[in-house]
Amino acid sequence: MADLQDFVVSRTDLRRTAFVPAQHGPATALDTGDILVRVTRFALTANNITYGAVGEMIGYWTFFPAPEGWGRIPVWGFADVVRSQHGSIAVGERLYGYFPMSQYLVLRPERVAAGGFVDASPHRAALPAVYNQYTRVAREGSDAAREGELALFRPLFATSFLLDDFLDESGLFGAGAVVLSSASSKTALGLAFLLTQAKRCPVIGLTSPGNRDFVTRTGYYTSVLTYDEVARLSTDTPAVFIDFAGNGALVKAVHSRLGDALRQSIQVGVTHWERMAPASELPGPTPVFFFAPDRVKKRMGDWGAAEFQRRVGEALHRFLASASTWLRIVERSGPEALEAAYHAMLEGRMDPAEGNVLSL
Repeated sequence: MADLQDFVVSRTDLRRTAFVPAQHGPATALDTGDILVRVTRFALTANNITYGAVGEMIGYWTFFPAPEGWGRIPVWGFADVVRSQHGSIAVGERLYGYFPMSQYLVLRPERVAAGGFVDASPHRAALPAVYNQYTRVAREGSDAAREGELALFRPLFATSFLLDDFLDESGLFGAGAVVLSSASSKTALGLAFLLTQAKRCPVIGLTSPGNRDFVTRTGYYTSVLTYDEVARLSTDTPAVFIDFAGNGALVKAVHSRLGDALRQSIQVGVTHWERMAPASELPGPTPVFFFAPDRVKKRMGDWGAAEFQRRVGEALHRFLASASTWLRIVERSGPEALEAAYHAMLEGRMDPAEGNVLSL
């Protein structure tokens, strides 16, 4: 296993990265009921930076243990079963789910069904159930481009769908417009697409000057402003603010500008991870944190798991058809490529039109 490595980041400084000897490899001993999978490809997005930024608060460091002081940021992707001590999981099966940026991982399947299973590894037992579910992927008809799209958007778009559903159920909190920060992020794009397609209300995107043209070209936003143009937000129409940036200064600027016109403020992500200090003395409503796994649990209870997956899948299909006009999937492999992509994402240098699919 000398040539096998796990990609780790400092839990106190996301800019510090390293490769350490892998915890799992082809010869890792398996207990009865365990399987060993080889991670073949995964997506890297701003969402993964959020996992690192709030890793202590929400428990993201717990999924895949690392050496003291280090953490393994989770990613969504695909893996193949290479060894199995489980009677219902065969070698050669392909899985979709939550993985570390590593080459191998040991899972302990329970509640195995035709469509998937739950990892019952003891250290994951208290973590949100949605992250412990793995899908058994049919190989027939699968293709690399389709897998790249799913790795990138299946988890992110589920959050977009849940936010749109929440806003619809809440009657937009009486608002007539929605303002999204980090408008070029893929979760924001998915939400903007759904809001615009359903003609729920005008959608205003806030983004950096460098991403303004791209965000405008997607056609998902009614208007696009840069962060230094917050003062141009209209106060004539009540609005909901959905914050994907986590930038305390930006949150305060939006609240101060909209004032009494702000009906609700919802925090989702922290793409501006270095400026995530909470804003103080905010005018208007107190921001509430939207935790997608809680909403998943509610809707699965309301609709049932199969119907929930059907609704998300149908909406995702529509979104991917639209995204094909601007999305470029870029495949990279190897430690150097992974480290470079991670730092580019961390520092906001990634082209928002690219979807990065990686492998060690």
